[in-house]
Amino acid sequence: MTPPNDNLQLPMLLAETEKIGASDLHLRSDSVPYFRTDGEIQTRTEIGAEPLSYEQLEQIQNQILSDYQSQRLATNGAVDGALTSSSGTRFRFNIFKSGGQLSMAFRQLQNEFIPLEQLGLTENLYKICDYKDGLILVAGPTGSGKSTTLATLVDRINATRNCHIVTIEDPVEFIHQPKKSLINQRQLGEDTCAFQQALVDALRQDPDVILVGEIRDLETIRTAITAAETGHLVLASVHASDCVSAVERLISVFPAGEQQNIRHLLATSLRTVVAQHLLTAAPSLNLDESEHGDDRPSRNRVLASEVMFVNSAISNLIANSNFNQIAAVLETSRGEGMYSLDYSLAKLLRRKRIPETTAKALARNPNLICELSRKVS
Repeated sequence: MTPPNDNLQLPMLLAETEKIGASDLHLRSDSVPYFRTDGEIQTRTEIGAEPLSYEQLEQIQNQILSDYQSQRLATNGAVDGALTSSSGTRFRFNIFKSGGQLSMAFRQLQNEFIPLEQLGLTENLYKICDYKDGLILVAGPTGSGKSTTLATLVDRINATRNCHIVTIEDPVEFIHQPKKSLINQRQLGEDTCAFQQALVDALRQDPDVILVGEIRDLETIRTAITAAETGHLVLASVHASDCVSAVERLISVFPAGEQQNIRHLLATSLRTVVAQHLLTAAPSLNLDESEHGDDRPSRNRVLASEVMFVNSAISNLIANSNFNQIAAVLETSRGEGMYSLDYSLAKLLRRKRIPETTAKALARNPNLICELSRKVS
């Protein structure tokens, strides 16, 4: 076995990730470490890194994985987890096999819960933290900040309500200390065997609020809707590009014969959907030039979002499967705090936060996005 290089132990590499403000650290056997900074993957020749051996990565793997996680890696070829560095910074990681090599990706998480306004979302969203029941969805692609937004909402509930919060996560990314609320955080693999079983168990644990890290399979979705219908506030993330596709994704998981009933259940239990995308900022944008309320969580990343509150009009459209009409309701309901992804992109474009090519690439109506940007404030 190759002796470990003391200069390349994981604590040192995580410290370097924090020092340079990288979002991600990538390790692969027979390769030097890579860091993602300003959205780009690059090496750091100044730290004198040499290629890591398979044995060195195995040593890191054995240090950070539980027995359960090691079994999942052996069975599935990949496993998620989280750890805290010596400085107190949380990192989410994924260890996976690739072409016979061992690879690891570490994502640096925020140490603090960031207010919605600083995330690039409207403070109007805080009102959902006062809901006593119903389903709240945060949608977006991988790496769009869904977990961060959910953590901010849970922290708000924790700080303002006397209630019992149960979270079910894989892995636990943000550690919540009890404030006004009692909070129990359950991690898949360590505290429970599956999301769906943990959700069923949660209903017997006298919760007021339940956070489900991700809902994707039929039984978890079914149980989440049931929980939302029976007097619990359920917050969950889902992989979807916008609010409508998030609802459609949940419905599509069910057999065709059940979908009509599920649409009616969602029409009455769904409260809010937030969809978000993290985009690369315009190259010329300087942090010192930013304005108040600039919709930017960082110097190089910009949040574009969409918000849908389920009012009577949207509830009726969901129940009757008229999803193509929901976008029009979002455009005409800004007074209720709703807005479309195109509206958010147009605002960012008007404020020169993102380039026109980025706005058009993500917009539903690319040909109208410039015209809309001239109209928004």
